[in-house]
Amino acid sequence: MILMGISSNSQAQPQKNVVVIYLDEAIDAGSSAMITSTLSSLSNSTTAAVVIDMNTPGGELEDMIQMVSAITSVETRGIITITYVPQNAMAASAGSYVAMATDYIFMANGTYIGPSTPIVVGGTSLEEQHVKSAMEQYMVSLAAEHGRNTTAAYSMVSNNTAYNDTTAYKIHIINGVYSSLTEALASLSLSSYPRIAVYPSAYDNFLSFLSNAYVDGIFILLGFVAIMLDIYHGSVILTVIGITLLILGFLGLQLISASLVGVLLLIFGSVLIILEAKMGHGFALLSGVVVGLIGTFLLASPYYSSNPGYSPSPFTTFDILTSILIVIVAGFLAFYIRRIVRAFKYRGKWTGAESLIGKFGYAVGSIDDRGWVSVDGIEWQARSSTSSSIPAGSKVKIVGREGLILVVEKVEEEQVKIK
Repeated sequence: MILMGISSNSQAQPQKNVVVIYLDEAIDAGSSAMITSTLSSLSNSTTAAVVIDMNTPGGELEDMIQMVSAITSVETRGIITITYVPQNAMAASAGSYVAMATDYIFMANGTYIGPSTPIVVGGTSLEEQHVKSAMEQYMVSLAAEHGRNTTAAYSMVSNNTAYNDTTAYKIHIINGVYSSLTEALASLSLSSYPRIAVYPSAYDNFLSFLSNAYVDGIFILLGFVAIMLDIYHGSVILTVIGITLLILGFLGLQLISASLVGVLLLIFGSVLIILEAKMGHGFALLSGVVVGLIGTFLLASPYYSSNPGYSPSPFTTFDILTSILIVIVAGFLAFYIRRIVRAFKYRGKWTGAESLIGKFGYAVGSIDDRGWVSVDGIEWQARSSTSSSIPAGSKVKIVGREGLILVVEKVEEEQVKIK
């Protein structure tokens, strides 16, 4: 969390402060860490009230429950808790539960609270009803505890109802409509208190980034694809990138308490991707990506997971369109790999990279210690067989190989210009 002092308009400076936490993001591991760590550090000797300045579309219910628990704990210490929804903002979905847990809810004009129906990704109708029933009672209990309209609160979950600021005030879901936080605090005689602002830290933002199930799944798939491609090209950089993506992806799976079914499908798809290095026909890569994407969309499922669900769904239309694009790109990669393998296959009795020995190609660039040559339209890393540099465009002969690096010598012919 990042703390910043905000000066008060009043000349009086009470000893206690009002802490303002700016929740302008989804509810996930990062925002939960910001709120829970901030609230756990507060004391009623120095803090009069804590405000959650809220603009959230919702998020993961598990992290929402952690926030509510932290709010309840700080209320037992005699600290006033307030939710303020500024102009053009929202306390939607999982955010509505957090707001309902505070002592006061204030909203500006043009705002709304709800809807609050939980989403069970990939779950059965029975699982969906189970989570929905649990959240209905949870919302009602929060409303009753703070003297709010329990019937209206129940409808937010059961009927997926949202209320604008005017309606929410009339039916006693919120405590007032104010155009600014200062006005809202004045209604509680708190406007003269100095304020301390809390924003997400870099670490909080990092956790939020990794708390996206779709990002985690894509990171793992891309990591295995990078390692598989490195088997063909021998670039250590791709392997390093792949391992880094795998570490980040699996760390994210822990943060979201990923579904076992989704994880298993994701791993199975990754195994198919790696097997492509042996099969070389492109189908293993393409099928691995498809299976992995299916697993990615099931990572958020509560089936075999401690995660109760999301509100709203963690997956968007953009994620679906991105997945289609990934499958198309995977198809091109599969064709590229198939082309490389076929280039090996029809080179005579030699197999693998040895079939290139004796073939001719052209230096794509200058070859000193390392460089690149083009052989039958495919580029390979290469080095000169002598200490002499080979100019770009020179015709070369492959005389050996070291792993996936070709050893070449210049052919004493007229250089061919590479366009």
